[in-house]
Amino acid sequence: MLALIASFAIAPLGTAIAQDSTPGAGGEFDAAPYEAPADGVEGEIITDGSSTVFPITQAAAEEFSNIVDGVDITVDFSGTGGGFERFCEGETAISNASRAIAEDEVAICAENGVDYYEFEVAFDGITVVVPESNTELTCISVETLAAVWAPDSEITNLNQINPELSDLELDLYGPGTDSGTFDYFTDAIVGEEGASREDYTPSEDDQVLVEGVSNSEGGFGYFGYSYFAANEDVLNAVAVAQSPDLSDCVLPSPETIQDGTYAPLSRPLYVYVTAQQLQEDPALQEFMRFYLANAEELAVLAEYIGSPEETYAEDVERLETAIDGSGTPDSQSTPDA
Repeated sequence: MLALIASFAIAPLGTAIAQDSTPGAGGEFDAAPYEAPADGVEGEIITDGSSTVFPITQAAAEEFSNIVDGVDITVDFSGTGGGFERFCEGETAISNASRAIAEDEVAICAENGVDYYEFEVAFDGITVVVPESNTELTCISVETLAAVWAPDSEITNLNQINPELSDLELDLYGPGTDSGTFDYFTDAIVGEEGASREDYTPSEDDQVLVEGVSNSEGGFGYFGYSYFAANEDVLNAVAVAQSPDLSDCVLPSPETIQDGTYAPLSRPLYVYVTAQQLQEDPALQEFMRFYLANAEELAVLAEYIGSPEETYAEDVERLETAIDGSGTPDSQSTPDA
C-alpha cells in the first residue's frame, strides 16, 4: 500500500500520474527483472524532500507496490532542505534531493549519528518559463537572468529584460527557500546560494508554480524540467545563453541536459538513504533494489533524463555493499562529516 502525504495539496495515488499536468503522465513502465523475496516482505518506508525528485520516487513506490505487498510507503515533499531536516533527525529512511547535501546538514546528521549513502537517480535541467501566450521572450542570458533574480533587482517589466519587448509587468514565481532548486539556481545564476529577490510567489510545490506562471500574462519563473515537459501546452521554455549577445541560446531538452550544453542549469538528482536501516530493514532493502534497478526507466516515466549507465551500475553495486555492511557510507567519506 502506498500513501502520498505532502505539505501541499496533491492528488491521491493514481490520479497524480494520470493527470496531463503532472510529470509522468501517460508513460508506460517496463520494469527490469526483479524477483521479490519468496517469503514476502513487510514494513513501512517514509520518504521526504525535493518536489523535483518526488515524481521519480512516487513512480518507484507505485510500481514497487504493484509487485510487492505488505510495504507501506509514504512519499512526502517539503523541499530538499526540509527533507534533510527530517532525515538528519532520523525521521525518514529516504531523502529526495535536487542538490547534494550541504555542509551544515552533514554536520547535523553526524551529530545525530545518521550515516547515509547517496545515489544518483536522474538528471534535470532547471527550466525558465513564461506562459504559452508569451512568444516574445525566447532567450535570456545568464547575466540578465541573474539581474532579474538578484536581491537588489529593480527589474519589474518585460521591456527591462529587452527594450524591444512589450511593456508588460512581470509576475514572478519560483521555489521557496527550502527547495534544492532554489539553492542550485541562486548559486549557479545569481552567484551566491540563497541570494534572491523576495518579491515573488514562492512554493516548494512545483505544480503551484506551473499554475501561477501559466495563468498570468506576465508570468515568469523557474522549476524542474519535468514539470515543464508535462505542461508544454500552457508554458513556453526560455532558452539560456552564456553570452550577453544571445549568440549561443540553448533550450532544455533530454539531449542538452544530459550532455551539459544546457549550462549552467543541468544538474544530477539524488536519493539519500540511511545506512543503518539499509542493513537492518528488508523492506527498505528490497525497495531500493527495485528503485536502482529501474532508475533510468523511472526517470523517463517521470519525464526526467536518465543518468549514464555506468552511474546506475555503480549505484547497484554500492547498494549491495551497503546492505551487507561491507561498504563505507558516503557520510563517512564526506569532508567535515
